Formats: sequence, structure tokens, C-alpha cells
Amino acid sequence: MLKIVPEQFIRYKFANSLFLGLSVGIIFVLYRPLEPSIYSLGGIFLALGILIIARFYHSILNTLWFFRISLFVEMVILSVMLFFLLHPYTYQTALILYIGYQVTFVFGSYLLRAETLLLKTDTLLTKLDTAKQLGYLFGMGLSYVYYKAAEYIGITDNQAQVYDLHYLLIAIECIVIVLIFKSFKKEKA
Repeated sequence: MLKIVPEQFIRYKFANSLFLGLSVGIIFVLYRPLEPSIYSLGGIFLALGILIIARFYHSILNTLWFFRISLFVEMVILSVMLFFLLHPYTYQTALILYIGYQVTFVFGSYLLRAETLLLKTDTLLTKLDTAKQLGYLFGMGLSYVYYKAAEYIGITDNQAQVYDLHYLLIAIECIVIVLIFKSFKKEKA
């Protein structure tokens, strides 16, 4: 059995939200080559995926599956970012990135439900939501500063800015993955 380590879990969610805040603007550049109909298809598959996951709640709303799915989601995000850095930016690249991010979104409802059920107390949930919002705000602020600094030093192409930002995002994502491992520990039988 696994057990959540609340202090570490809150750090993980802060770093996760920092990543989200820092990355929120990149999708407008990453998805630019895609036609609008792709978003409709993506939305359909997203809704179907969430429906399928919800059918398994009776089996997966526990700490072990929460750890596994959290780690899976973060590994997909890391893989998608590495793919972006290693391949030319084409329509196919944009499509693969979109699919990768949609796969992670399928688990969004599950992850929110599981963290609420597993943390249980209003005190921990208050600390968690506070850390998440602070991480998001700090990430958005850092994002703004990054884009203004990039413009100041002469990097005005949006694609180049987003490409360079991925190095920082990958570093933060690696920290997020380390924090996932620290957030869970085996319970003694």
C-alpha cells in the first residue's frame, strides 16, 4: 500500500502548477498549424476518454493508482516536450503534441477527485489549493517576464521563444517527477 506524504504532495502540486502557469501561453504557438476541426475531434475523444476513466473509479480511486496515473501523466508531458525539441516543427509535430496533451487531460477529472478523496481534511485541501494557485500565479508571472526578456534581447519570433522556453519547462517537469516520487511512500504492514 502507498500513502501520500502531504507536505511533499503539496510541494509537488506547487511545482506542477508553476509548470502550468509558465506553459499556458505555449499552446497558441504549438497548435497554430492545426485546423479547427481537430479541436472538435480532440474534444470528442477527450469526453469519451473521461467517460471511460469514470467507469473505473471503483478500482482506481486509491493511492496506488493515483500515484501511477500521476506519474504517467507527467511522463507523457515530459515525452511530448522532448519530442518537440527533437523534431522539426511541422503539422505532424503539432498534431502529436496536441494528442499527447489531450491524453493527459483525459485524467484531469480523475486526478482532482482522487486528490480530494485521498487528502480528506479541509486543512490539507486548503493548503493544497493555496499552493496550486500560488504556483500558477508565480508561473504566469515568470512567463510574462520570460517573454518580455526574450523580446528585449531580440528574440521576437514566437516559435523561437516557445522553443527556448521548453528547456526551462523540461527542467521544472523533471523536478515535478522527482516530487511525485517523494509524495508517496510505502505503508508498513
